[in-house]
Amino acid sequence: MESLFYPLQQALLTYLDVEQVALVRRAYLLAAKAHKNQQRGSGEPYITHPLAAAHILCDLRLDYQSIAAALLHDTMEDTLIKKTQLIEEFGEEIADLVDGVSKLTQIEFTTRSQAQAENFRKMLLAMNKDIRVILVKLADRLHNMRTLAGLPPEKRCQKAIETFEIYAPIASRLGIYTFKTELEDLSFKAIHPWRYRILEKTIASFCEQRNGVIQRIQTTLERNLHKYEIPVTVRYHQRHLYSFYKKMKEEHLSFKEISDFYSFRIVVDKIDDCYRALGIIHNIYRPIPEHFRDYIAIPKKNDYQALHTTLFGLDGTPIEIQIRTTDIDNKAENGIIAYWKFQKGKGLKTAQSNAQQWLHELIELQHQNKEDSFEFLESIKMDLSPKEVYVFTPKGEIITLPQGSTLVDFAYAIHSDIGNTCIASKIDKRLVPLSNTLVNGQTVEIITAPGARPNPAWLNFVVTAKARSHIKNYLKELQHTESIALGKRLLKRTLKALGTTIENIPENTFHHLMQELNYPKENALFEAIGLGNQMASFVALKLTDQSALAEKIKKKKKRSLIIKGGESSVITFAECCHPIPGDPITGFFEKGRGIIIHVKGCRKFSSLKRDPECYLPVRWEEAPEGAFKVSIRIEVIDQRGVLAEITTAIADMDANIEDIDVEQQDGNYCSLDIILSVSNRTHLARVLRRLRTVKSVSRLARQ
Repeated sequence: MESLFYPLQQALLTYLDVEQVALVRRAYLLAAKAHKNQQRGSGEPYITHPLAAAHILCDLRLDYQSIAAALLHDTMEDTLIKKTQLIEEFGEEIADLVDGVSKLTQIEFTTRSQAQAENFRKMLLAMNKDIRVILVKLADRLHNMRTLAGLPPEKRCQKAIETFEIYAPIASRLGIYTFKTELEDLSFKAIHPWRYRILEKTIASFCEQRNGVIQRIQTTLERNLHKYEIPVTVRYHQRHLYSFYKKMKEEHLSFKEISDFYSFRIVVDKIDDCYRALGIIHNIYRPIPEHFRDYIAIPKKNDYQALHTTLFGLDGTPIEIQIRTTDIDNKAENGIIAYWKFQKGKGLKTAQSNAQQWLHELIELQHQNKEDSFEFLESIKMDLSPKEVYVFTPKGEIITLPQGSTLVDFAYAIHSDIGNTCIASKIDKRLVPLSNTLVNGQTVEIITAPGARPNPAWLNFVVTAKARSHIKNYLKELQHTESIALGKRLLKRTLKALGTTIENIPENTFHHLMQELNYPKENALFEAIGLGNQMASFVALKLTDQSALAEKIKKKKKRSLIIKGGESSVITFAECCHPIPGDPITGFFEKGRGIIIHVKGCRKFSSLKRDPECYLPVRWEEAPEGAFKVSIRIEVIDQRGVLAEITTAIADMDANIEDIDVEQQDGNYCSLDIILSVSNRTHLARVLRRLRTVKSVSRLARQ
């Protein structure tokens, strides 16, 4: 097995100390011994995989700790070696790197998705301590993708999808373009092998045909730049396979339509030379103004920098140009790995700080979604969008967001408190709705109010994981608080019917009941009652002397719960009958949702009341406050302006239209199904009387 390590050893000696290489060799020997009787799906000895991952990191000139961790990365997961042994032999730093990459094999998960989410959560926490964890994981994943042929088709596809959704976007987010492009191409090949082969053959043929034109453009650019004494390297840039396929699929274009351009990279020594080179090439070929991007002055979220411009070629064919310095070019290809490459391990803190802000955002998301690892992973996937939009705060600070972000996303990007309390917004000093989508270059101002709270409707349009997570967290907390209050209220009411109160129940009786029902705190019990997961009558009997009072609670008429108005997260009004104040109502418990209020006589009433345990008598407060939805159907003569007449009549009566649906009856008539907001039955009666005065109305009724 020593012979397998020799090529890696020679490569490491070109940039590492002899002592460091000796430690890496010890890591190899331990890994080779641990994996001795294991084979890969291809039939090769298993040690060839960690060795290949180490080679990938060696080619990028990473430090010896990363190389050793790559060699040992599967030992904790697939062999009997424990973390304590790695700490003893190689120190805590290398052991932590290996542990960060290892999966949670000791825990049994109910689904593959849950396992994937929990393993990613574990890796994230390790990444926050040391960014090299993800570099080792990316090298591991890259070699796995290069050798997918040994796996069954279903597993190949699973690995490829996971790589597309998580690992390629992470490589992109960290600026490691070389990893990102190869991971995408290999995933594309695994999922669509036939499409990959066809596209690969087409591109090879296409490049061969265009070679002469490419050489002429390259020579022209080099000659003109050298004329102004700018040291420069000009090279043709070929789009990678998956990016061709993605553009064809998203924009419904043929290969010829997206390949009808030339792309070059111009690499110079200094940033000043980037702008000088830009002016020179704009004198050679006419630029297309809307295609210019200055990512040097305004870097991308992953720290990518370059000048991008598109020119009209001599025959009208576009020429795409990227202008960078040598240093920027290296960082554009290798992202944070560039720090190790140039600073030989001394740039670890710098590299870590480059990704620090992103990692802090992920950690914050992790805290927001502690109980739902799958939702956390879905949030991460959403936030790894490669397309971005750049907007400004009123003070001129640049905020980078995923494309499609709204003003609410912007507010949460500034600070979670601003997002939670935003009520309005301005774009370029003009008031606009919070749902507006942002466009590059806009100046955005958020208006907040101290008592404002997140609106559940925001979930319909927010894009960023941070915004979505904060809104959902607020709604969960709101439901939690309201459920506890309702549960306590219901239990008090039931105990009152038995002639006692919560205060009269001995503390140890409460404690024993919670232990029996498996609730850690009183509030957990109250919440379960409020959500309908535990019946108040059952809990009341358990808390009192059942033998003496069981009969009493059956005979005692249930007291009505007072409905004060205003829909909450645990008291909701049924959409089948839309109860409003003045209607005779009844309540039913629905597990997990709380109390659903129906109109007595509702179609669902007869089926629901079969379960007496879920039935709850309710009544309106004397003067309930708020707006209540109600459904009406209006049959009208189909003529010009009829809809305007109807909406005006409703507005005249201070009622709001929540939704409207038009259904054509025949050539002369149509039906309007309208959801209104009214305060009570008297208000609704006034609206209906006003609608009957509209000449076009032939029939109307509440549904």
